[in-house]
Amino acid sequence: MTHGCCTGVKIDVPEGGKRIVLAGNPNTGKSVFFNHFTGIYVDVSNYPGTTLDISWGRYGSDVIIDTPGVYGISSFNDEERIARDIILSADLVLNVVSAVHLERDLFLTQQIIDTGVPVIVALNMIDDARRMGIEVDVERLSQLLGVPVIPTVAVKRKGFERLKAELYTARPGHVTPGVEKELNPLINRVGNRGEALLILEGDPVIAARYNLEPGTRQEEIYRRRRERVNAIYQQVVRETSRGASMAVTLGRLMIKPLTGIPILLLTLWAMYKAIGIFIAGTVVGFTEETIMQGMYEPAVRHFVEQFIPQSSIPGTILIGEFGLLTMTVTYLLGLLMPLVVGFYFFLSLFEDSGYLPRIATLVDRLLNSIGLNGRGVIPIILGFGCVTMATITTRLLSSERERKIAIFLLGLTIPCSAQLGVIAGMLATLGPHYLALYALVIFSVLVMAGTLLATLLPGKSADLFIDLPPLRLPRIDNVLKKTFTKSFHFLREAAPLFALGALLISTFQVTGILEFLQNLLAPLTVGWLNLPREAATAFIMGIVRRDFGAAGLTELALSPLQTIVALITITLFVPCIASVLVIFKERTKKEALLIWGSSWIAAFLVGGLVAQLARLFSPGSGKTQVLPVILFFIAFTLIVVVTCNLLRRTRTTSSITEQGYKSR
Repeated sequence: MTHGCCTGVKIDVPEGGKRIVLAGNPNTGKSVFFNHFTGIYVDVSNYPGTTLDISWGRYGSDVIIDTPGVYGISSFNDEERIARDIILSADLVLNVVSAVHLERDLFLTQQIIDTGVPVIVALNMIDDARRMGIEVDVERLSQLLGVPVIPTVAVKRKGFERLKAELYTARPGHVTPGVEKELNPLINRVGNRGEALLILEGDPVIAARYNLEPGTRQEEIYRRRRERVNAIYQQVVRETSRGASMAVTLGRLMIKPLTGIPILLLTLWAMYKAIGIFIAGTVVGFTEETIMQGMYEPAVRHFVEQFIPQSSIPGTILIGEFGLLTMTVTYLLGLLMPLVVGFYFFLSLFEDSGYLPRIATLVDRLLNSIGLNGRGVIPIILGFGCVTMATITTRLLSSERERKIAIFLLGLTIPCSAQLGVIAGMLATLGPHYLALYALVIFSVLVMAGTLLATLLPGKSADLFIDLPPLRLPRIDNVLKKTFTKSFHFLREAAPLFALGALLISTFQVTGILEFLQNLLAPLTVGWLNLPREAATAFIMGIVRRDFGAAGLTELALSPLQTIVALITITLFVPCIASVLVIFKERTKKEALLIWGSSWIAAFLVGGLVAQLARLFSPGSGKTQVLPVILFFIAFTLIVVVTCNLLRRTRTTSSITEQGYKSR
């Protein structure tokens, strides 16, 4: 007989034959199972309304249908929509999961089980798991899921004969706790358990088939499902050093707090020594002072002055203090470019070695406290390269709440690579206690802002769901290629904005606007921040690009305390024009204006607070007392965090009490 049902494709199924559906995440070896079961008798058809092909073939009197590799079944994209429709039409599902990525793959397994379809699980790559020191209790896994589980090694066809013998023992498994009660009323209206589940999860396509409104329970059901999968994983998987390689052992140490935090601190220290000391000191000293200021700028001035006097308006704009051909080129190529290349080199090392997702796993619990999960560390780390690009990558976060928090924190507390390089270079000359003060203040602002947002915005952090690739030695050609590509993109993006900023400042200078703005901001810069009046110029430059503003601070004669205050203020200052434009694109105008305005207020408030506290704790001594300022920020941050946590607990308790009254 011909069967289309939910699949959208006409498939000839013999009378009395079964529809056996292959399902699994990408790269689980599913195609090997399909080829083994169907042999050469395979049909391929284009799925209606898409460019994707669907394969199926005969297996005895039954038909095996392949599905695209997906992480879930819904209507988020064509692959999930096709997999959803084919699975809902199945008589049984052969779910292929990777023993190496069991925690990830079991989410789809549990979702399929929740649809009520009979399931049998092929636990593939069991040999790779053993080599990585991962042992899976197959019998316990079968008990907890409520379906048969057969260990296999697809590339060697191991376990295939047993799988064939037990294929028809597939059965419905144990549903996610709490889902059954919510499903029953909807099943009576829809008549199909799987479709009722997807309507409850908010699938608009399935809901439209029955003229129903999509449900709003997706986040809650996904949370329960993830908690169940995590609980199963904890019971059936055991990590052992037996058979594990050195890379596997080191990879595990990187994600355990006791060993992972020291490794991360050691890595950051190496970055600081390389970028903040060697590149910012030795390399930049040569490129900026010897090459650009010692050779390039005199040559350019000598050439231009043959045609235009430097004291004229065009001369001031081209080769003056903020000249397009002098300061702009020197800042861009002599000061910033070496620092940017150094940062992107380290970032490329992290990416190519597989260390970056391990950092995400390590900091997951910490980021939960500020409304994010470990995945949020990816845009944060990318923000140290370019806040503009990092803002775009917040799209990978799983909820609107997390995206709002991440974008706000990026705009407020994360310095880009070029700005960070300038900051590291200036901090390197001050001593460790000033470095500690700067780092602690910025970290305190990040924690307080994130904690407040996590408390004020409704919802909670999603569970971390991330692949951990094998830890390996980075390939130098890949690292250099990534470093060159990202550095070139920085240069291409920054050069026009730097030129615009230099033109703007030079114009302000020759028209007297610059002096007017310096006088206008004097109560803030001189009275509140205790900085020279000229510091206002750096903040004006920072509106164009934050690294441009930070570079402007290097020209001022500042005391160590003034340097710290200026660096804290410029770090928390408004994002550059490009970042602001992206924020307006990613968020609503109201939210973008709120983020932009808040960063102005926070920058000057915190910077001035550091300056005034230092003055308060150092009355007439002539020596700045850094420790009392550090202790003040630690105490204030703890007060904010504890208060917010108490408010969250109170709100959670009230919600549980309210639900209890409703259930009565």
